[in-house]
Amino acid sequence: MEKRILVTGASGFIGSFLVEGGLERGMQVWAGVRKSSSRKYLKDSRIRFAELDFAHPGRLVEQLTVHKQMHGGWDYIIHCAGVTKCRHKEEFEQGNYIYTRNFVEALQALDMVPEQFIYISSLSIFGPIREENYAPINEHDTAMPNTAYGVSKLKSEHYLQSLSGFPVVIFRPTGVYGPRERDYFLMAKSIKQHVDFAAGFKRQDLTFIYVKDLVQAVYLAIEHKVKHRAYFVSDGNVYSSRAFSDLIQKELGNPWVIHFKCPLFILKVVSLLAEFSARCLGKVSTLNRDKYKIMKQRNWQCDITPLTDELGYRPEYPLERGVKEIIAWYKKEGWL
Repeated sequence: MEKRILVTGASGFIGSFLVEGGLERGMQVWAGVRKSSSRKYLKDSRIRFAELDFAHPGRLVEQLTVHKQMHGGWDYIIHCAGVTKCRHKEEFEQGNYIYTRNFVEALQALDMVPEQFIYISSLSIFGPIREENYAPINEHDTAMPNTAYGVSKLKSEHYLQSLSGFPVVIFRPTGVYGPRERDYFLMAKSIKQHVDFAAGFKRQDLTFIYVKDLVQAVYLAIEHKVKHRAYFVSDGNVYSSRAFSDLIQKELGNPWVIHFKCPLFILKVVSLLAEFSARCLGKVSTLNRDKYKIMKQRNWQCDITPLTDELGYRPEYPLERGVKEIIAWYKKEGWL
């Protein structure tokens, strides 16, 4: 009998690839979406849809009750739904912590807790640590998030880990890139326009994870039936602050590019002004105080040894291969 899996946040960048990963493995895949969610990347006829309203617990219980009566529960749930950009910092707690709690409480109340509940968290929960020696962040370090996003993700982790016997598996990916993603696309667009921008002058060690490698890691956890565990995810390499932009420049045919390094204090002012302006217009700015703190952070190394040793994770996309694929995709889709 095919295993049933629910991917929340399925209409998003990472979620849509997680849906495809389930289909590739012969699962019965349910895409958790809102009524207003785009289904642009959810066209496969095998995908089933579940509308879930995490904001209203009563409505959510009704939706799950109907689903249970008609289809039963799910063997696995990958909770990828959440927010990465908000107009007000309180919205991070709402979208990442409260909605997660609403969902889990509804599952418990209806006896719909799956075999595994996989939560997509973030390396950002650890904040700017180990910057004096640039050592990899590891699972024994104390998380000290300095962004509203990181705080909300850490709060969700603590909640999930506090539940007795709850079959949670947590993934903490570093910067995730790939087709369909728009933040890294802005870098490619800027470089095509002959401008590259970097934050600060001090050494910065960066890590990345191609979205298909993150999908591999998540499904390895399902395959190995792991529970009560948390893993960092990267491609296993460490890159300089120029590595990503240099590879983009190469894939674009080496256009001439002016490389700017912005002092952090100027970047902070610009970020606050961009956030304020966007808020006045009722919009969300890509550049904001959270983004400034992320760009300011110098050490993004993380220890993926547990992931490789316990699950046999072998990343297939070092940055050069990943950048080659995304630039080809951007061109094919007419983004560049």
